[in-house]
Order: sequence, then structure tokens, then C-alpha cells
Amino acid sequence: MQVLRQKITQLMTDEPNLLPGDMAIRLGVSEYDVVCAFPHEMVSVMPAKEAQSLLETIAQWGPVTVIVQSGGSIFEVKAPLPRGKVARGYYNLMGEEGQLHGHLKLDAMAYIALLSRPFMGKESHYFGFFSKQGDSIFKIYLGRDEQRRLFPEQVEKFIQLKQQYQSLYEE
Repeated sequence: MQVLRQKITQLMTDEPNLLPGDMAIRLGVSEYDVVCAFPHEMVSVMPAKEAQSLLETIAQWGPVTVIVQSGGSIFEVKAPLPRGKVARGYYNLMGEEGQLHGHLKLDAMAYIALLSRPFMGKESHYFGFFSKQGDSIFKIYLGRDEQRRLFPEQVEKFIQLKQQYQSLYEE
């Protein structure tokens, strides 16, 4: 892990806007491995069994950005995360028009990382949901207002969660 941490630190110095997924491809490891090799103050990890509870909590936070990457494409939805309900083995998101709709296989999630890392010169925080293989399933970034400023109440709640799970991550 120490060697990977050194490589990540060098990449972050040389290319500060390089995404964790791109780092993973370059280094031949999973995106989750990359995220876990970031400096401790940037990341903490919560158990995947907390996914439904976390999603229900985030649904109360207001606008966020959900990002799904697939086949080199990036899909984004900027809206409040809708509440969901469990049925037929999925956590079903049934948003209103303009919100996210979908069916999440909660038992396919193995890790949830809380990452704070500047991106494009701006403060940025997200929840990363990862598979057992360490692949990104989706990410939820904190929301921004019309001036592209993060919502302070979301940042405060995110930091509280990150600190709550920091000791678990460092064990």
C-alpha cells in the first residue's frame, strides 16, 4: 500500500485534475484501491451495509450531482436525490420529473468512500459507491448553487460523516 500511496501522491502533484478512475487505469489497480491510497485526511470509508441509510439521509440534503461512468462516458444528474424503497431485491429510486430514476442493487456494493479532494481548483466532496472488485458503481457529489459554491450545510454534514467513519478507515 505504501508504494501505491507514493505513486498516487506523485500523480496528484504532477496532474492535480487527474480523476481517481484514470489513476486506477494508469496504475493497473481498482479505483477503490486508488481512493484508499489517498492521504488519510482526504478519505474515510463506511460499511456498505449503511448504503440504504446513507441514501435516505442524502435524499434530505437538497440538490446533489449523481455521476455514473460507463464505457468511457459520463452521465450526470443534478437534482435532489429521490427517496427510494426496497422491492424485488433493489433499492428503487422513483424521482419526479428531472430527478434520478433507477434501481440500485445494494448487495452489489462492498465499499462506500467519502472523498474530499480539490478538483479544477474548487473544493469538492463526494460519496463513492464501489463493487466488490473495487469498481465505481456511482458517485454522489455535494451540490452547488448558481455561483458554483458548495452548499455549506451539505459540506458540514459530509465532514461530520467523514469524521465519524475516519477511525474505521484508519484501523
